[in-house]
Amino acid sequence: MLRNSLKLLQKTNCGSRLLPNNVFRFVDKRTFSSLQRIQECTYRKKTPNYLCQCRNMFIQTQDTPNPNSLKFMPGTKVLEPGQTMDFPNIGAAQCSPLAKMIFRIEGVKAVFFGPDFITVTKQDDDVEWKILKPEIFATIMDFFASGLPVVTDAKPSGDTQINEDDDEIVQMIKELLDTRIRPTVQEDGGDVLFVDFKDGVLTLKMQGSCSSCPSSIVTLKNGVQNMMQFYIPEVLAVEQIDDEGDKLSDKVFKEFEQLKSKEKKD
Repeated sequence: MLRNSLKLLQKTNCGSRLLPNNVFRFVDKRTFSSLQRIQECTYRKKTPNYLCQCRNMFIQTQDTPNPNSLKFMPGTKVLEPGQTMDFPNIGAAQCSPLAKMIFRIEGVKAVFFGPDFITVTKQDDDVEWKILKPEIFATIMDFFASGLPVVTDAKPSGDTQINEDDDEIVQMIKELLDTRIRPTVQEDGGDVLFVDFKDGVLTLKMQGSCSSCPSSIVTLKNGVQNMMQFYIPEVLAVEQIDDEGDKLSDKVFKEFEQLKSKEKKD
């Protein structure tokens, strides 16, 4: 009976469809539910040799509170756990081959790396995501296929690390930032860095999707400040600092974009 079944498969040319490679090629090109993606990941782990030959990646996107920022999750490690890197302009991206490639896409204003995600911020509302997204997808896929390092010689952000000279309150602030606040902010494609604590005023710097988000001030006051004051009464206020160097670079970037637009029209 088994022989007859095999003969039937050969006659109907269905046997080839049961080969693992063919099944994988079919599965890899479709859009899946969460359960199907888990099954696909399990199958990939069982066939590492075939993965080396497969150039496709499954990249997910996630909206952020900032309409001009979009979170891209390539399904692979971008930085080490807990690390982030902010590239508010192309000048800050010289240490990252991936960030430089993304900045080459017209309309990209800023890039931010998290442990397992990449946040891209577009220049303004006139730039449409439906035009940018395919180029960003292709750039991320090509980069990870190349095997190049995400970062070369720069050190990722690690400002919440407790130092020996930190007093008790600063240590508590950094621990609260690292365990309760930063993970939530990173879910939205951004990060928050400790800058200073003096005379009861905690100064922070917002990065990624949070840096230019219209609701960042509300998040800072209603979210971060309330939590800080609940656990650490010594914190009287929380303020956000803007990097003057970032502002200057943004101005230069805008002038560069205007020059490119003018050249296209001419």
